[in-house]
Amino acid sequence: MYAVIEQGSKQYKVSEGDTLNIDLIDVPPDADTIEMDKVLFVSDGENTKVGAPYLEGAKVIASFKTTAEDALVKGKKLYPTHLRRRKNSRRRIGHRQKYLQVTIDKILA
Repeated sequence: MYAVIEQGSKQYKVSEGDTLNIDLIDVPPDADTIEMDKVLFVSDGENTKVGAPYLEGAKVIASFKTTAEDALVKGKKLYPTHLRRRKNSRRRIGHRQKYLQVTIDKILA
């Protein structure tokens, strides 16, 4: 069984047991799980359900490794460069995105 969910502005294809990095969201410090109710598509191999745009009553339950603070993961370091041609003006800055690492526990449809 797998589902397509929308989290933030991205869509993910997930199945039970998958580990994925989602954009950082505000989670209470004592929370163990997170419910994602923006489910676009659910399939179990023979039956499929497609939402318009979301499925009613469907949700995906995901859990953290241990706590929400420990689930914080840093992405790859990026170095965007700003260059103005023929002006001898260059600027290089660094950026490192933070993600929340979750494990998919259940898909309820």
